[in-house]
Amino acid sequence: MKYVDEYRDGRAAKAIAAELRTLVRPGSHVKLMEVCGGHTHAIYRHGLDALLPGEVELVHGPGCPVCVIPLGRVDDAICLAERPEVTLASFGDMLRVPGGRRRSLLEAKARGADVRVVYSPLDALGLAVAEPEREVVFFGVGFETTAPATALTLLRARREQVRNFSVFCNHVLIGPALRAILDSPETQIDGFVGPGHVSTVIGTRPYDFVCSEYHRPVVVAGFEPTDILQAVAMLLRQLRDGRAEVENEYGRVVRAEGNPAALAALAEVFAVRPDFEWRGLGAIPRSGLRIADAFADWDAERRFEVPGARIEDPKACRCGDVLRGLAKPYECGVFGTACTPEQPLGTCMVSSEGACAAYYAYGRHRRVA
Repeated sequence: MKYVDEYRDGRAAKAIAAELRTLVRPGSHVKLMEVCGGHTHAIYRHGLDALLPGEVELVHGPGCPVCVIPLGRVDDAICLAERPEVTLASFGDMLRVPGGRRRSLLEAKARGADVRVVYSPLDALGLAVAEPEREVVFFGVGFETTAPATALTLLRARREQVRNFSVFCNHVLIGPALRAILDSPETQIDGFVGPGHVSTVIGTRPYDFVCSEYHRPVVVAGFEPTDILQAVAMLLRQLRDGRAEVENEYGRVVRAEGNPAALAALAEVFAVRPDFEWRGLGAIPRSGLRIADAFADWDAERRFEVPGARIEDPKACRCGDVLRGLAKPYECGVFGTACTPEQPLGTCMVSSEGACAAYYAYGRHRRVA
């Protein structure tokens, strides 16, 4: 299969792995962050961590869209779902995410709330058209990857005047999250494996500040084994040469300028919030999107009252440290015991892109810290 099989070639992967050993100084320590949860799952699904030199450590970043949603926003979604006139439409990953009182949307559904799983915001809009007597609220989450689909759905809702549809907007921006990590004195990252999916929309230029202001290299990567290994090699070459540049390993999909049509839709439908609360990272300035005033009629936060409370993460859960690259999942005291995919305590165990879910699924929960 084109663009899959050739990027899973075992001989090519071994060749890159052999080159990696020539790019590091024996006894040194290089810490690279894979920003995207999709990369984390690919790394552990294919065992790529075993191919890296011992001097190279991969840590996980805040690029899992479900994982970064704070407890208070989950409680807000539950509050909306429990309104008798509301049908809450959500991606399936969000249903088991625990809120501030250890409740989830799935539990709200079991108690009688009208919560439905959809595969796209357009599916939610279809529900509103099919059931005009219901107020259908779409639980919008994700980075710039999924935000264009929400934007296009809102444009269609306005064009077709679907008045019983609205969006509870929790879309976030990757750039401010990277800046927050780089500004943290606790986090020492030597380079970034840049997110591939987000970059198909925003391009590579938004990462320039990482190089110009923080002098760290960024390599945007695809999601196949040789994509990720090649991105690590490109980062190690930059570090060896004393360079800090944005490079694009995922050139078959990503362009420097991104996707102009998607960016135009985002600019029309959304505005940037003054700040947004992230799980584990706290409030980050200008890091979240809200629905623009021109689309106020389709904004669930203006249509309904939501508590808007900020709730601290459970003290036993280290999701925040995992998202900042400060801990591996197996270093959390509740990982694989009190926190499992069946009974999650934190979001990183729930999401299909969560680091804890990756470690658990591919046997890393058997490791001892």
